[in-house]
Amino acid sequence: MKKSILTRYRVMAYVTAVLLIVLTIGVIGKRVLHLDGFDGFVTAVGIAHGWLYVLYLVFAFDLGTKAKMPLGRLAWVLLAGTVPTAAFFVERKVTREVQPLIAKEADAAPAAV
Repeated sequence: MKKSILTRYRVMAYVTAVLLIVLTIGVIGKRVLHLDGFDGFVTAVGIAHGWLYVLYLVFAFDLGTKAKMPLGRLAWVLLAGTVPTAAFFVERKVTREVQPLIAKEADAAPAAV
């Protein structure tokens, strides 16, 4: 497995997690605190998070299938983008599990001359 597969997953995990936290704060400001001006903010961040979450799903599924993750773990990785802050923790765990696979494959590959 290439390191770039892990890198793009990690980037999307962080982007998705940050946008979800910002969206959660926006919804609290709009619905709970009844602050003016949060309608457009929540809409824009919600749309951005939705589309980027789809991209996160594609990258996470690609990583999970190439790392041969069990179905339950893959499902947890895919759902991590829907729980505020969960993606941060799941990303760290997945990175720790996948990095040895990348190193092992790099060691097994013949050196380019």
